[in-house]
Amino acid sequence: QVQLVESGGGLVQVGGSLRLSCAASGRTFSRYHMGWFRQAPGKEREFVAAINWREGYTVYADSVRGRWTISRDNAKNTGYLQMNSLKPEDTGVYYCAADLRWLTITSTNDGGYWGQGTQVTVSS
Repeated sequence: QVQLVESGGGLVQVGGSLRLSCAASGRTFSRYHMGWFRQAPGKEREFVAAINWREGYTVYADSVRGRWTISRDNAKNTGYLQMNSLKPEDTGVYYCAADLRWLTITSTNDGGYWGQGTQVTVSS
């Protein structure tokens, strides 16, 4: 089992920044790929970004590439999502995710581990 707890969400104005954190506990988190997903009101949950556990290779959704950065600190069992240049359409609940399968963490994370989510609201 892997337990994930997100923090760092909140209310921010357009163009502002937030940094989300994901604290992991349980099994060896450093061996799990980590990702972030989000769900906007009335929409399905979607992939945002992922980071490979070994090489640190990263993948981003087109909507956030160039604005956001995913990272991790395996010594602290913590992952991060630095969100810059925030837009109103970035509003939603953000979920941390972990899985052993790269294809899974970069798509739907079906069968993987999830955090409880943290709300991000971008006001215009």
